[in-house]
Amino acid sequence: MDVTPMVGKDKNIIHSYVGGRFKVGEEVFEKPIIVLPDSVTSWKVPGGGAGKLQLEHFEPIIAMKADLDVVLFGSGKAMVFLSPDLKFSLQTQGLNIDIMDTGAACRTYNVLMAEGRRVAAALLPT
Repeated sequence: MDVTPMVGKDKNIIHSYVGGRFKVGEEVFEKPIIVLPDSVTSWKVPGGGAGKLQLEHFEPIIAMKADLDVVLFGSGKAMVFLSPDLKFSLQTQGLNIDIMDTGAACRTYNVLMAEGRRVAAALLPT
């Protein structure tokens, strides 16, 4: 039984997240990415995980906030919370982010995107 969501061929589905690699559509990515239904872009963030992120790393997402209903942040293999200061700064910029491990963020993105929601997933591979 095929359980792949029914979405248009022009929409990005995250097909897999294994070993720090993402397969989105037919492309494979091994670095942090931002996935939207109609695009995938490289996300320039420092190494070292979620604890190293600053407000400026979220600028590409903040710039899109008017076009988004939901932003999912995949913090790597395990869920890692953003610092309270960073979370507050993102909220003052008008951005509320749902934080989860990257596997959960990939799955949640696919469901919300299939529902037609305006969703972005900012994903760290490890």
